[in-house]
Amino acid sequence: MSDLDQLTQSLARNLKRWRKERGFTLDALAARAGVSRGMIIQIEQARTNPSVGTTVKLADALGVSITTLLDYEQGPQVRLVPPGQAVRMWSTSAGSHNTLLVGTEARGPLELWAWTLMPGEESASDPHPDGTTELLHVTAGVLTLVVDDGEHPLPAGTSAVFEANVPHTYRNDGDEPVEMTMAVSIPPAR
Repeated sequence: MSDLDQLTQSLARNLKRWRKERGFTLDALAARAGVSRGMIIQIEQARTNPSVGTTVKLADALGVSITTLLDYEQGPQVRLVPPGQAVRMWSTSAGSHNTLLVGTEARGPLELWAWTLMPGEESASDPHPDGTTELLHVTAGVLTLVVDDGEHPLPAGTSAVFEANVPHTYRNDGDEPVEMTMAVSIPPAR
C-alpha cells in the first residue's frame, strides 16, 4: 500500500469515527465544515484525497487536530502512562495529594470499577459500541491487557486508555493478585 493509499484509508477511518463520536450526521458535519455532503461521503469511503483546505475545515468542525484526523495508527490505539508520567495536580505539606492518572475526551455515561483478578484468571469482553473508551490503573500485581490480540503488560502503578470497540481481555499471568481501578466511558444513546 502506498503512502497516499494509507493516508486515504486513515482519513476515511478517522473522519467517520470522529463524526460518529461527535454525533454528527453527514448533513450536520457538512454544514459545520462548509464542505459538501457528497465530498464527505467520498472521503469516508476512501474514494478521494481532499485538499489541505478541506481537511482543515473538517478537523476544525470536529474539534480535533489535523494530526488526529490523519493519524496513520492501524488498529485500536492503546496509550500507556507509566507511573512517572502521571501528573500530581495538588498536594499539601501534611501529605494530602491527588494525581491525574489518565484522561480522555469521551462523552456520555462514565462507569468506575474496582477489580481483583487472581493468578491464572482472566476476563474477556466482546467489543463495546463505537466510541466506548476504557481507562484503567493497576495498583497491585501485573495485568496483561489484551486489546484486539495485542498484549500490553501493565505493572502496578501503570495506567492505560484504549478504545474498547474491539475484543479485549484482562489477564493475570503472575503469581499475585492484580488490583485495578477502571473507568468506562460509553457514548450516549442516539
